[in-house]
Amino acid sequence: MSIRIAIVDDKQQNRSTLRDGLGASESLQIVMLAKNGKDFLERMKVLRVEERPQVVLMDIEMPEMDGISAVTAAKILYPDVNFLMLTIFDDEDKIFEAIRCGANGYLLKDEKVEVIEDFIRQIMEVGGVPMSPSIARKAMNMLARSSPVNSTENVGANGETELSDRELEVLRLLVQGHDYKIIADKLFLSAHTVRKHIANIYSKLQVSSKAQAINLVHKKKWFDI
Repeated sequence: MSIRIAIVDDKQQNRSTLRDGLGASESLQIVMLAKNGKDFLERMKVLRVEERPQVVLMDIEMPEMDGISAVTAAKILYPDVNFLMLTIFDDEDKIFEAIRCGANGYLLKDEKVEVIEDFIRQIMEVGGVPMSPSIARKAMNMLARSSPVNSTENVGANGETELSDRELEVLRLLVQGHDYKIIADKLFLSAHTVRKHIANIYSKLQVSSKAQAINLVHKKKWFDI
């Protein structure tokens, strides 16, 4: 079954480019194009539950209602909808605002369509929080500055959260900002296997997102990044 996608961007050319690129995939279905946050919320009102997008590609800077405001409102009305911020902005304030408002991922607009498609699958399959590598590095820096790292606990100190050697390798690369495909290439694994490892990591560490995993790694000082 295909994943239902909405594209929200104030520039028609951007909407068309994403629609044509992602719409070519048999696993994705473009169900909505909206020109700003207000337009998106209005269109959502008339859709039945089974017609609503499962993943929304949301621009940040838009007239009438920006992406941050739209996601903040939509997360209350439609908590099951996932939001992937797709923007030219990689400054820390925008990243923090996006995460705080409930965004499920944060990608730069210059990412290839194939990468965006893969990140959409990450959100749907394992509930990940995909980020462009440069964004992930900035998020790590923010967490490192804001979170004390006095603990000397190690991975595996609690038997319930002990990770295998392979899971540790995957976690290290994940925290470094690599996406699933790059991790798979580096470890000579399939993307599907990497996703399964990450799902196991989230379960063992009792986290539900990449951002939480990054935060935990820094707080516990498990290994040098």
